[in-house]
Amino acid sequence: MLPSSNSVLEPLVARLPPQSEATFHFSRLGVIDITLDPASLAQFTLQGQVAVGALLCDAEVDCVVWGGTSASWLGVDHDFEFCKMFTETTGVPAGSCVLEINRFLASRRVKTFGLVTPYTTEVQQKIIDNYQRLGFSCVGEQHYGGALSNDYATIDPNVIAQMVRDVATHAPDVILIMCTNMFGATIAAPLTAETGIPVIDSAAITLQAGLRLAKARPLKILDDPLYLGDSEPEG
Repeated sequence: MLPSSNSVLEPLVARLPPQSEATFHFSRLGVIDITLDPASLAQFTLQGQVAVGALLCDAEVDCVVWGGTSASWLGVDHDFEFCKMFTETTGVPAGSCVLEINRFLASRRVKTFGLVTPYTTEVQQKIIDNYQRLGFSCVGEQHYGGALSNDYATIDPNVIAQMVRDVATHAPDVILIMCTNMFGATIAAPLTAETGIPVIDSAAITLQAGLRLAKARPLKILDDPLYLGDSEPEG
């Protein structure tokens, strides 16, 4: 389940090698802008998300994953509530991009992180504050400053890569590319090798969440070395 303005995730799926028996199917939630204004926040009602995701159940999917990072600024409880409400309504397991990111952070006992996003200063700070409350300290950040979701997919991967390199100078335990409408999947693995710091791309980890929940054969997403397979978080 994607934000309606996302133009990254479906092309990413098209590039995947046929290494898994899994197939991916898509439905869209209306999302135009990302700010902290009430009208923007109202795009992410639980009822709206459940209704959009439920359409996928007509295809008899094994799981549904919310491929948006909204819980990073709304708060992780939003995605917990979505997953609970969705499964109670449909009987189908649900997950989300942000929950899968947090699962990774827990599994690696991460304490510090670097944050790369296309968002505004206010949204960026909200994300940092939310992760601080979860016990994670942001030691370096870069944000592009955009409010319109369509614009995020136009950011050159070379620009994103430099943002990651700038954050890497602060030596975080992990670097998060927090937006599924940024072209981070193609650069995450090379930057991990270059910096020696795990770089987690939101779009790639969304697909990994679907594979895990569907219990499909593990698949490397564009040579992403960070796929967790069936391991469970520690602690």
